[in-house]
Amino acid sequence: MRVALCQIASSADPAANLDLLRGQVARARGARVVLFPEAAMCRFGVPLGPVAEPLDGPWATAVREIADEHGVVVVAGMFTPAPDGRVANTLLVTGGGRHLGYDKIHLFDAFGFTESRTVAPGAEPVVFEVDGVVFGLATCYDVRFPELFRALADRGASAVLLGASWGAGPGKREQWELLVRARALDSTSWVLACGQADPAVDHGGAPTGIGFSAVASPWGEVVGSLGAEPGVLVADVDVVAVDEARRALPVLANRRL
Repeated sequence: MRVALCQIASSADPAANLDLLRGQVARARGARVVLFPEAAMCRFGVPLGPVAEPLDGPWATAVREIADEHGVVVVAGMFTPAPDGRVANTLLVTGGGRHLGYDKIHLFDAFGFTESRTVAPGAEPVVFEVDGVVFGLATCYDVRFPELFRALADRGASAVLLGASWGAGPGKREQWELLVRARALDSTSWVLACGQADPAVDHGGAPTGIGFSAVASPWGEVVGSLGAEPGVLVADVDVVAVDEARRALPVLANRRL
């Protein structure tokens, strides 16, 4: 299963970001799944309520049309309205008859940022299937919580698609790279982590990305990565490698807590 990770730098304009997605999907030839970062619809650092739309709204519908035009499944971060007046930080999955979303469970109330002030948390892990491969979904701060990745493996996931808009700061790149590899080992799954590129501009301290998208194997080995700038990373997800890792290193089966 070939997956393309499209590391972009989103703007505050959802229409312009939609055009950016359209161009990137066209570049991802040969991929069956095309992954974009968290906040692909609109970057952080601006009010999110005015840009939030439901999954059947015009932005997500347009992404579905792009996916269907190119015969791929697109996974991209957007914002949807939440019942309490906040928004949900949603990872959209669309294309080929699929149209669903994962609402980020773990909100980034850390390093001086309070995501929960404007974003409502999700509650349920989400998996979906493409051509016999089961993918789990995670968003940014979720990567610090191994229990989610193990829950996705318990639901049949061989790979986790992780969209992020990682906050910059001392040691943050090193933490990102370590956590992506650790979560692959924790769950003996592929972890495909697509972050926002470094915008090279400070948007009021908002977490707008550092780049360094990466793919980690079930053994925690980095098999591909990008730098800080926009780019596309293509990787092949081998489910046989997952089966082999889980036989040799049965950490999921050996759990006692």
